[in-house]
Amino acid sequence: MHWGTQMTDRDDDDMLEDVFMQARAAPPVMPDALVRRVLADAATVQPRAPWWQQMLRAVGGPAGVGGLVTATVAGFWIGLAPPAQALDPLALVGTDTAAEAELPGLVAFGWDLDEEDGA
Repeated sequence: MHWGTQMTDRDDDDMLEDVFMQARAAPPVMPDALVRRVLADAATVQPRAPWWQQMLRAVGGPAGVGGLVTATVAGFWIGLAPPAQALDPLALVGTDTAAEAELPGLVAFGWDLDEEDGA
């Protein structure tokens, strides 16, 4: 394009679009050996995070750690002081059926184990 000539914007857009189409039709390909060398060089330059930062990232960052701590504390607390409606797992050990164990939690929810089905 010469400085003295005027071209319309549409001609410039068409010419530019043609150049882009040609570039999309034949994208450049990097040789595999070059890609391996670039990645190896990047690995040597990039600092490696300490193990504790890698673990922190693996569980979702500070929010993930907060959730894990909350779940752990809640599980520990429920294990030490279970609610009154919870089943006692030790009462179920050694019984043939759940009906033989004392299950006050089920009766509290309206389930009567002594009733016959269909009666």
